[in-house]
Amino acid sequence: MRLELFDYPLPPERIAQTPLDPRDASRLLVVRSDGRREHRRFLDFPDYLRSGDLLVFNDTRVLPARLLGRKETGARVEVLLLQRRAAGCWEGLAYPGRRLAPGAIVHFGEGELTAEVVDRGEEGTRIFQFRAEDGPEAADEILHRLGQVPLPPYIHERLDDPERYQTLYARDEGSAAAPTAGLHFTERVFAALREKGVGLAYVTLHVGIATFRPIKTESIAEHQMHAEWYSVPEATASAIAACSGRVVAVGTTTVRCLESAAVAADAESGPRPAKQVRAGSAQTRLYITPGYRFQVVDSLLTNFHMPRSSLMVLVSAFAGVETIQSAYQEALENGYRFLSFGDAMLLEGSQPLSHQE
Repeated sequence: MRLELFDYPLPPERIAQTPLDPRDASRLLVVRSDGRREHRRFLDFPDYLRSGDLLVFNDTRVLPARLLGRKETGARVEVLLLQRRAAGCWEGLAYPGRRLAPGAIVHFGEGELTAEVVDRGEEGTRIFQFRAEDGPEAADEILHRLGQVPLPPYIHERLDDPERYQTLYARDEGSAAAPTAGLHFTERVFAALREKGVGLAYVTLHVGIATFRPIKTESIAEHQMHAEWYSVPEATASAIAACSGRVVAVGTTTVRCLESAAVAADAESGPRPAKQVRAGSAQTRLYITPGYRFQVVDSLLTNFHMPRSSLMVLVSAFAGVETIQSAYQEALENGYRFLSFGDAMLLEGSQPLSHQE
């Protein structure tokens, strides 16, 4: 399929620059299984769930992964950490990075931290070995002290509270970007979900370059996904196997995690019961495109995504290319806010969710 099928005009003024307060004040576009669309507030989200449904969240926490340094020549360098390889060793991107060859040294802070480029990674990344006088563990501590929350480049406003780019349930640090569908949840939304008997479960997928790098090939089939680390706890695998209702994924990263675990289960045991995933940790390069058969996820809560991105391809695979294009156009016409700090969309899938009329 051609990449242009996943394009749409996104005016810059429609990109949300700041988060709403409270978090659940965002809008919610509901795409029903029969094609109808409803305009609600996120606070109404629990109305679409019922006892027996299972919500699955990505509990990754965003690293203070943006570092400002300088080369030995004095030239400034910005480093975005993507994935921890070992103690003090990270894969990341550098700007400008074209001349940052293996052997180059970058200094951070007042010189208390240095990084040597020890290798080149995939798709322009670099492998950095950080060093501090007190060893690798001290280097990781200094990284956290000097690093900044890496807001997406399309956000130009200052974020006074970095916790607003974290979900309330974020706990496993390792992401270069937030799983933004979870930013809308508040304690009162969780209370309403628990009151309805909706189950809550968690997985971890550390968001890296695969999630936010745009597709550059004319055919989506030629795009290559970068590996990202994920983990499914035993408790979550058990909850999915026991789920009597629908499995509702909160965010595209949760979808990729669950479907990756399902593929791993297939590879091990051949034919299996529906909605069974393997607990454990692994790397995933799963690239979900139209025609993919979803094995675990019944419904998807997500934000509005960047044109021509793998996230746009994923939601189109879930709901249909024409359905997504039509829903995005309706969202634009009705003043929805887009991207990380924007509004939400609930894709019901083939199994209707309950709704209190």
